[in-house]
Formats: sequence, C-alpha cells, structure tokens
Amino acid sequence: MKTLTKAMQSAITPAMALELLKEGNKRFERNLIANRNLLQQAIETSDGEHPFAVILSCIDSRTSAELIFDQGLGDVLSVRIAGNIINDDILGSMEFGCKIAGVKIIMVLGHTKCGAIEGACDHIEMGNLTALLCKIQPAIYNEKSVIENRSSSNPEFVEKVSTINIKSTMHSILERSSILKEMADAGAVGFVGGKYDITTGKVEFYDDTLIINKPE
Repeated sequence: MKTLTKAMQSAITPAMALELLKEGNKRFERNLIANRNLLQQAIETSDGEHPFAVILSCIDSRTSAELIFDQGLGDVLSVRIAGNIINDDILGSMEFGCKIAGVKIIMVLGHTKCGAIEGACDHIEMGNLTALLCKIQPAIYNEKSVIENRSSSNPEFVEKVSTINIKSTMHSILERSSILKEMADAGAVGFVGGKYDITTGKVEFYDDTLIINKPE
C-alpha cells in the first residue's frame, strides 16, 4: 500500500474515503491485511502527513482505528476518548483535521460491550470520570424502548444506548462546529457513524447517519 501524498489526498472524495474505510474493515475482518512497509511510511511521512479520515473512537484497547480499518501511517487522524463523546478540544482537533490537514471524512465509531456506556448506564460516579459519563446520560434518557433492567446487566439496553450515543455525538459535532457544518454542506467533508463488533471484527456503518453532499 502506498503512502498518501498531497496529490493522492486531493483526489479522494468523501464518497471514496468512505469506501476506503469499508474496504479496509473487510480486509481486517477476513484477516487479509494489506502488505505495507510501516518503517518506509514513517520515513515518507516525516516531512508531512496527508490523512483522508478523522475517526473518533473509544479508548478501549481493542478498538484501534488504524487496525480495524487496515490503514497505515499517515492515513487517518485517530481521536480516542472513553465513550467516543465530544468536547471542545475534540471539535478543535476535527476542525484542524478537515480545514488544515485536508481530511475528507469524519467517522464516529462506537463499539460493542463498551465499558463507558455500561458505567453510564449504572450511573457510576468516580473522580473526573463522573463528568465524562454525564455526557452519555442523554443517550440513556433517549432510549425509551427498554422499560425494565436499564443497567449494564442488560446487554440489549447497553447496545441500544451505545447506538444512540454514536448518533448523538454526530449530531453534536454538526451542531457545535460551524466550520464542519459548512464543509459538510459544501460537500468537502463527509460524515458517518458506525459500531465495531469486538467479537467479529466487523464495523456496521449506519446508513441513516451518512452525510455526503455533492460538491458546490
């Protein structure tokens, strides 16, 4: 696999960026990882990077975006935080990635059996974690279908909250960043949400979250 250059990055559209992520995950899922020389890529990116995607995911040790999507050095900007929540610093990082670094797609990636989601469902309070888990509470409130056992002991409830949280994070990004909203409207940047299954290695892309507009 070739290291992305500025010219290669410029030729990638948001729709193409989405396909690169989908194809990469298929390779990972089938254990057909692309052959690449990471040391050579380190050398080739030493003077600059030209990533095509920003991926917001959880800090869970099993959810490395570069591995899940079979990407090399210089391909993706990886933002990781428990529960794949959003804050001002992450928004600023995304704005840098898209407006300055030339990224073509932003993905919000949750995962199954997420400890942060489980903690929020159990209303855990512990130091600075308390404020972080509070950001997941709206997703818990908005999950109306499960009436009984609304805790981490109910896997169905946890996964439903996780999905709502992914979509809520996407909504917050566009609501809180005029820069990213304008780029999305202009077709310069695409958006998609999805969930990684830690058991199968497969990423489910949520079609109802996909935003890819025609360039103005």
